[in-house]
Amino acid sequence: MSNMIKQEEMETLRGLIKDVDIAMLTTVTEAGLVSRPMKTQEVEFDGDLWFFTKKETNKYEEILHDQDVNVAYVGKSYVSVRGRAEIVEDLDKKRELWSKANEKIMQTSYDDSNVILIKVNVEAAEYWETGNFTKKVVFFYKQMTGQSSKSVDINETIELNN
Repeated sequence: MSNMIKQEEMETLRGLIKDVDIAMLTTVTEAGLVSRPMKTQEVEFDGDLWFFTKKETNKYEEILHDQDVNVAYVGKSYVSVRGRAEIVEDLDKKRELWSKANEKIMQTSYDDSNVILIKVNVEAAEYWETGNFTKKVVFFYKQMTGQSSKSVDINETIELNN
C-alpha cells in the first residue's frame, strides 16, 4: 500500500476522534470486560492513543495482565478502536503530554512516580457516521501481524504498515 493511501486513512481516523475529549477505555478483567471514561491526550494521532492514569488503579493491573483493549469515541461519528495497550513510564513523554487539566484531574504532577501513561497501539477501527446507516470499517495492520485484509460488501478496508 502506498504511503499516500496510508496517510489519507490515518487522517480519516484522526478527523473522527480529534474533537472528542473523553473516550471509553475497555479492558479485560477476570470477571469480564470493564469500561471507564478516559481523557484522550491532545496529541496528533499517528497510530497510537495516549491516556494518563495512576498505578494504583484497576486498569493498570488489567493491562499488565491482558494488553487487548478497546477505545470508543462518540462525537459526530461513533468510533470503536481495537488495539494493544502498554504501560509507559517515560518521564520525558509524561512531561510532553502533561497539561494543567491533567494536574487538576489527577491532583498531582507528571513527575509523580504513581503517574503513568497508557499507550494504545491501534490495530483496527470501525466507525459509523451519524445519519448514515452505512458501516465503514478502517483496519490498521501492523507489519508484524502478517495478516491481510478483506473487503466485505460496503465496508472500506485500510491497511497501515508501520
